[in-house]
Amino acid sequence: MSDRSAAKETPTSAVAGEPPAIPSIPNLRDVGGCPTRSGGRVRTGVLYRSSGLGALADADVDALAGLAIRTAYDLRTAREQAEAPDRLPAATRHLQVDVLAGWTGGGPSQLFAWFEDPEAARTGLGAGGAEALWCEQYRAFVRLPGARAAYGTLFRDLAVETGRPALVHCTTGKDRTGWAAASLQLLLDVPEDAVMDHYLESRRHLEPLVESFLAAVADRGGDPDLFRPILDVRPSYLEAAVDEVRRGYGTIERYFGEGLGVDEATREALRAAFTG
Repeated sequence: MSDRSAAKETPTSAVAGEPPAIPSIPNLRDVGGCPTRSGGRVRTGVLYRSSGLGALADADVDALAGLAIRTAYDLRTAREQAEAPDRLPAATRHLQVDVLAGWTGGGPSQLFAWFEDPEAARTGLGAGGAEALWCEQYRAFVRLPGARAAYGTLFRDLAVETGRPALVHCTTGKDRTGWAAASLQLLLDVPEDAVMDHYLESRRHLEPLVESFLAAVADRGGDPDLFRPILDVRPSYLEAAVDEVRRGYGTIERYFGEGLGVDEATREALRAAFTG
């Protein structure tokens, strides 16, 4: 992917056909809308991405139901799911697909510990440690057996028409969900710059949520600046995952096939469903 500064202002609209704003789901977006190299476009209204659904407000229930989502893929850990269970329309199937299953070094578990212990945060996140850690986490999305199993389940299930329209989410909707959206877009032959633009758009959507969390860190005596890199979306993070694909598999096709167990027929079904 092209070299981009983390300070570059993100575009105001990375994709066409955005869903209606739902205030209690701040990072709700359509994965579709991006152009493909063949001259087509990723279809909108087929797959949405979002932050967690546990705080869905009563006033927003009808708006979410209006998207007619048949399946919600929850990429969070068991702890995250237990602490903030998804609130979904009655007709929506909930599928737990824990990307970090079996990985005790995963970001969410460490984030809880650092929030509680400012000194541990200084040790773990200081001197550039935060960005390096998050780059490694994105590599883990590609490399770890549990992550590969989870993403494989996600994409094989997405290929089945009866489960769509669908929504995929984690807690903030930027990292585990960000890789889900980016890897699918790459499979669909979206240019890498457009994939990056879509990925970076989370920064704008999540700004109020991030600032609220940083204020809570300060209230507990922690240093908010230590946490900023892991609450941000940065080109280096997505580039780390893409580099891991190239190092481990060579191409996105082989990553899906050999890494995720998504066979050629299923990949073709995904292309047929998501591009036009």
